[in-house]
Amino acid sequence: MVQELIILLVFLAAAFYMGRLIYRSFAAKSGCVKGCGTACSTIDFKKIQQDLERSMNN
Repeated sequence: MVQELIILLVFLAAAFYMGRLIYRSFAAKSGCVKGCGTACSTIDFKKIQQDLERSMNN
């Protein structure tokens, strides 16, 4: 019985940790997927698309 409670607590802690990582990666205001809080560079997909359209028009 005690072993099952320990396993349940470890599983719940791991599920909480993974859920928190996933939530922070989608809710990050800086766009950083690591969730470390540092100022990561973000990928500007709109700028990439504009550059591709410009290169195709030339």
